[in-house]
Amino acid sequence: MMKLRLSLIASLLLCAASTLHAQRNLLDIPKVSDAEKICFALYTVHEGTLKLTAQLYPLDDDATRTVRLEVKRDGKWTEVAQTKVIEDGWTAPFRVEKWDNSPDMPYRVLHGEKAKFEGTIKRDPIDQDEIVVMAFTGNSINPAHGGDISRQDIIDNAKRIKPDLLFFSRDQVYAHHRHYAAWLKFGRDFGDIIKDIPTVTIPDDHDVGQPNLWGESGKKSKGGGAADGGYIMPVDYVKQVERAQTSHLPDPYDPRPINRGIGVYFTDLTIGGVDFAIIEDRKFKDGPDGKIPKQGPRPDHINDPKYDPATVDVEGLTLLGDRQLKFLNEWGQDWDGAEMKAVLSQTIFCGGAHIHGKLGGRLHADMDSNGWPQTGRNKAIAEIRRCFAIHIAGDQHLGTIFHHGIDEWNDAMYSFCVPSIANLYLRWWAPLEPGKNRKEGMPEYTGEHLD
Repeated sequence: MMKLRLSLIASLLLCAASTLHAQRNLLDIPKVSDAEKICFALYTVHEGTLKLTAQLYPLDDDATRTVRLEVKRDGKWTEVAQTKVIEDGWTAPFRVEKWDNSPDMPYRVLHGEKAKFEGTIKRDPIDQDEIVVMAFTGNSINPAHGGDISRQDIIDNAKRIKPDLLFFSRDQVYAHHRHYAAWLKFGRDFGDIIKDIPTVTIPDDHDVGQPNLWGESGKKSKGGGAADGGYIMPVDYVKQVERAQTSHLPDPYDPRPINRGIGVYFTDLTIGGVDFAIIEDRKFKDGPDGKIPKQGPRPDHINDPKYDPATVDVEGLTLLGDRQLKFLNEWGQDWDGAEMKAVLSQTIFCGGAHIHGKLGGRLHADMDSNGWPQTGRNKAIAEIRRCFAIHIAGDQHLGTIFHHGIDEWNDAMYSFCVPSIANLYLRWWAPLEPGKNRKEGMPEYTGEHLD
């Protein structure tokens, strides 16, 4: 029986003074020598195709734009691919077909005569009974969230645990308008483990420079909080973010771009017999502003304890969208090379917290959660439970394990929401009534609840 062991990682922080100057200092792009121009690299291998993206520091005008990939076979380094640097974001994406994923394979990325970055492409652990996933979310360097705390405890734990997959579910970057600088910082913090372990990174709202994200298939948002739906930042900025964080993922299931030419990345990745669907919670999701009755100070928050949930489940609203539901349906029926299914996404399909930000900040509905819209939520859960998949995500800042239900309690999948690496916007799971059918001796906040 295949087992999937999850190592859910969080860092506890002390609050620091928040100053824009301090954050800018953290995001200064260091001047590096020609030998240090390659900051880090991410990779995946799926169905015989290696995809690896090297992240570079800015290159001088007269520097070559060619980057090489070599592997070490029988004690000798052999070039297997070359690629050109994409200057908008300084990424170098490689693709190698017919990849033999049975042995561990040392690799090195080379630029010019001096720059070198080395790592190992891990063998597919198909012979293991247990596959280990180390999952993360919310990597803020904002001084209000703790600032530049050390990530060394995470690196050390990863080296002890030796996971088969790293999953960064969202908000690897909290620096609105400065993704590239913060992405380099992310690479300096985590590159020492990413270089040797298959890694999934998927961007969310803060990565693309906005407080929340309801993508609405790529429309332009005209509201500062984006609750009207769409993207605040220019299209080229969004593309740069997604290229940096997702170009190393397996090819998308349906590569057609959305509006304004923004790409998609929803796909699947098989490691050790576990088939992971990677979906985009926010890209197709409708924004609430103007589509549902406003019942709080913000269009996405409801503070009225007497509100009727049916008033916000408006017909025609989209969550994952038809293309991703079709993908999940077909993926759930394809068991070629798979013994188990799991879904990776930005957030969970329910409201995973009652109190936001501070004690007394109770919300009775949060449209930023994937509990809304309810009809779309139920469609997503139905596809996930059809293939007995589990769901791994982040976003809520609070670590939770839920057994979901559609028609009855516990008739769907389990979700694992990992706590933030660094984020002091606090949230609490604090239901007003004790849970039903709790196991003997368990706290009142456990048991059966409505989200």
